Amino acid sequence: MTAPARTLALFISDLHLQASHPRTAEAFFRFLAERAVHAERLYLLGDIFEYWAGDDDLDDPFNRSVATALRRVSDGGTAVYWLGGNRDFLVGTGFAEAAGLTLLPEPHVATIGGCQVVLVHGDAQCTDDVKYMAFRAQVRDPAWQTQFLAMPLAQRKAIIAGLREGSRAAHGEKSYEIMDVTPAAVATLHADTGTDVIIHGHTHRPALHEAGGMRRYVLPDWELDADPVRGGWIAIDEDGRILRFDLDGQTI
Repeated sequence: MTAPARTLALFISDLHLQASHPRTAEAFFRFLAERAVHAERLYLLGDIFEYWAGDDDLDDPFNRSVATALRRVSDGGTAVYWLGGNRDFLVGTGFAEAAGLTLLPEPHVATIGGCQVVLVHGDAQCTDDVKYMAFRAQVRDPAWQTQFLAMPLAQRKAIIAGLREGSRAAHGEKSYEIMDVTPAAVATLHADTGTDVIIHGHTHRPALHEAGGMRRYVLPDWELDADPVRGGWIAIDEDGRILRFDLDGQTI
């Protein structure tokens, strides 16, 4: 019997981890202990946390537990990489050091098992959402971030809570099409990076899109504290195959 191909890399995103969602957190910790430790690389592609107010929030017990769990994976020999999402783009070197991971720029091109892929969170490709793109440009500006992080932690959390409430209200007024990636942005990403494979999250619409020899893999979000339960990951094995898995570890 031929042994199964070794897993070189795992990809997850959009877990929106928070203390009030314990089942989702438990599933993540189980994934790290049972899956990630056996891979060469683990890529976290954004919105791992529901929000991140700054690395000084590492004193929070829940946040520390996530960093500690990631550190175990890293200390075990798995290279862990972080690419920020629209909820946790403020993760910085303090968290990276505590978790033993490497912060990646966006987009990031990786060669894994002979397969070259470009990795993004996905929100930068939702270019039809003009209001969000303007907001994204503002909060990704280094000067804005410096000013924001200089505020007291409690004040930052209050501002983020207000932004989250406003975001929920705005989503109810937007069409699904506006909140999805656009074909033009996807084509530009392929062209700018010279890759024919994209892996991203953000949209919460897991799928494989194929067109013109190009492939775009969309990661699922994770939710185990409400119905319907959902989640999963993507893997690349040593044969260069890209595989999609559900929460039970079954290929999709």
